Amino acid sequence: MSADGIVEVKRLTAGYAGQPVLRDISFRVRRGEIFMILGGSGSGKSTLLKNMIGLYPAMAGEVLIGGEDIVGARGSRREGILRKFGVTYQGGALFGSMNLESNVALPLEEWTRLPSDARLLLARLKLQQVGLGGFGGYLPSEISGGMQKRAAVARAMALDPGLLFLDEPSSGLDPVTSAGLDDLVRSLSRNLGITFVIASHELSSILAIADRVIMLDGGGIVAEGDPRELRDRPTNDYVRAFFRHGKERAA
Repeated sequence: MSADGIVEVKRLTAGYAGQPVLRDISFRVRRGEIFMILGGSGSGKSTLLKNMIGLYPAMAGEVLIGGEDIVGARGSRREGILRKFGVTYQGGALFGSMNLESNVALPLEEWTRLPSDARLLLARLKLQQVGLGGFGGYLPSEISGGMQKRAAVARAMALDPGLLFLDEPSSGLDPVTSAGLDDLVRSLSRNLGITFVIASHELSSILAIADRVIMLDGGGIVAEGDPRELRDRPTNDYVRAFFRHGKERAA
C-alpha cells in the first residue's frame, strides 16, 4: 500500500450463500479523502461496505486497512484492525433504552479501561463535535432523525479512529437535514483529517462532498473518479443515466 493509502481492496469477490454480488473488484482509498461508493438499489453498495468492515466474510480477495488484511485476520489481530475505524449504519443503530452519552460511551466501555466518569466526559466531547452538546441526557426517541444520525457519528468517533465508514447516512432525511449532515462530514474531514468511506445514492450529497467515487453496476466497478467530472463527461451510458436521473428527481 502506498504512503497516502488507508484502505485497499484487492480482487474482492463478495456475495451471499455462495452467490457473488460483486466480482473481482479493486480500488484504493486515499488518506484524508471523502470517498463514496455509488450505485442503484441492488448494485452491491452495502454488500461492499459490510465486507470492507469485516461484517461479512469475503468469498475471495483482500481488504487492507492500514496495510493489514481484515479478511484473513483472526483473534487479537482482527480486534486491532477493528479499532482502526468507526462505523455508522443506515438506521443509526442507537440503543433506545440508553441516553446519547451512554450510547457514545459504549465503545470506550468495550475497548478501554477508563473509569466511567472519564468515558462520559469523552462522550460529551464527541457529542459537541457533531453539534449535539447539551443533548447527552436525551434518549434517541426524544430527538430527530438527523440528530440520531449525528449521535451515531459521535459514537463511531469515540475511539478517535482516523477512518469512518457510513452506510447511506442521508437515508430518510429531508434535504435541509441531509445538507447539514454533509456539512458535518466535510468539517470533520477537513478539520480532524478523518477519512470517510460512504455508501450513498443521494446525488446532492455526492456532488457536495465527495472527493472521489466508484460506481457499481453488474457486479463490478463501471466508473471511478471525481463525481463532477463523471457528471459532466460520463464514461458510459450507466454513468450518464445515473446523473441524469438524479437531476430529474431534483427538478
